[in-house]
Amino acid sequence: MRVHPTKTDAPRTDSGTAFYRLKLGRNTFAPRWWPSWLLLLFLRLSALLPLRASRLLGATLGLLIYALNAKRRHIARVNLKLCFPDKSDAERADLLRRHFMVKGQSYLDTGFLAWASLRRIRRATHIRGLEHLRAARQRGRNVILLAPHFLGMNFAASVLAREHAEFSMMKLQRNAVVNWLLNKGRMRFGLKLLARTQGLRPVVRTLKEGLAFYYLPDEDFGPRHSVFAPFFGVPTATLTTLGRLAELTDAAVIPCFVRLLPRGRGYEIMLKPPLANYPRGDKQDDAACMNRALEDGIRTHPEQYMWTFKLFKTRPHGAPAPY
Repeated sequence: MRVHPTKTDAPRTDSGTAFYRLKLGRNTFAPRWWPSWLLLLFLRLSALLPLRASRLLGATLGLLIYALNAKRRHIARVNLKLCFPDKSDAERADLLRRHFMVKGQSYLDTGFLAWASLRRIRRATHIRGLEHLRAARQRGRNVILLAPHFLGMNFAASVLAREHAEFSMMKLQRNAVVNWLLNKGRMRFGLKLLARTQGLRPVVRTLKEGLAFYYLPDEDFGPRHSVFAPFFGVPTATLTTLGRLAELTDAAVIPCFVRLLPRGRGYEIMLKPPLANYPRGDKQDDAACMNRALEDGIRTHPEQYMWTFKLFKTRPHGAPAPY
């Protein structure tokens, strides 16, 4: 069943902003891309499975990735040791395995998001806290949805666009076929996408036009545009962009978290009350406030966070990375 974007309660931008367009070049049908097309076929078929069966298959895939991908396993193990020093080695090892199981499930869910029927997606979606977004809009505020890199982030960004006109930023994948698949799911319900390379001007313009911004700031982009703020007690290179955007656009910052539910019950998307007194006018304070909000959401379901990122690559005073 093909699903068309639904109408939303905020205007679409007409400013000429260059949003990403879903397309595939003719060269992607060359033999070098055939393995990627086989992957798409596998994901297309997996979307036909009951979600409970797909999740079982995905968990198995995740354990296989855990066994074979030593690099990502090492990065995640280091991150967990730094962020959860009070847990025992056995507890962290269990958390690591569960993380990879959910990771495998989220991979299969790219097919579910792209091709499952609208009825199945509605049945699998549980949204809490939409009243916070609606109240902010009723007060005339723009909205930034502050989202950590949870493994279900693509599902949350896509489905929330059915409730309110929304945009986000993306990094293009090197594999054009995989890039097409990811963005097919992301854009299915009207989410608009900007490339990171476009900078912040189109972000500010689109926010001012009333579209909510689904923003994921929790990556290490180096020291140039960052300050060091605590994240799970670890000094972390943290972008200062959120405070500037909120001030420039009079935006309420609403934390937004998502989790894959057990036993194939779908997804839960949770919108929390807007950050109070934000921004506060101090880059360091604003960055610390943002990290606390992200950390609060991650602690509720730590196995669903993207621990395979090099979160602490940039260290204070040029110290070596722990990886």
